[in-house]
Amino acid sequence: MDILSHGLWGSLAFGRKNRKSFWLAFFLGMGPDICAFGPFFLLTFLGVEQRPRFTTEPPDPAMFPTFVHQAYNVSHSLVIFVAIFVLLWLIFRRPIWEFSAWALHIVVDIPTHSTAFFPTPFLWPISDLRVNGRPWSTPEIFIPNVILLATLYAWYFGRRYLKAAR
Repeated sequence: MDILSHGLWGSLAFGRKNRKSFWLAFFLGMGPDICAFGPFFLLTFLGVEQRPRFTTEPPDPAMFPTFVHQAYNVSHSLVIFVAIFVLLWLIFRRPIWEFSAWALHIVVDIPTHSTAFFPTPFLWPISDLRVNGRPWSTPEIFIPNVILLATLYAWYFGRRYLKAAR
C-alpha cells in the first residue's frame, strides 16, 4: 500500500483519542516505509545515491542498496514489532496503542505486495516466508482503498463536526 494510505489507516484505527494521538498514529503507520526507504531517498536528494528511474512498472529491487533491504526486513517484521511494543510497554508502564499502526502497516502489506517487489518479511528473522500478494498499485486494490478511506474519513470528521455543532 502507498505510504500515505498507511498513515491514514493507522490514524483512523489507532489515533482517534485526540489530535496528538491522531498524528502519532499517522506517522507510526508510515513508520516501516520511512525507516526502510527514508534514508535512501535522503541520500538520493543529497546526491550520494543514484535515484532509481520510476516508470509505471516497479523498479528492479536490485537498484536499491543492501541497507534498504536490511532495513525493510527489520521494519516490516511482526516479530520485531512485538519486541518493540513489549519494550515500550515496559518503559511507559502502559501499552502505546498508537504504535499498533506500525503493525497494521505490516499486516496490510502482506497481501498487497507481490514477490516481484519488496514482499513483506513479516516473520523475519524467524522465517523468510513471504506471500505473493496483489500489488497495491493495481486498480482493484488502489481504487477501493481510496474510496474506503475517503468514505470513512468523511464519516469520521462529519460525525465530529455534527457533535461539535450541538
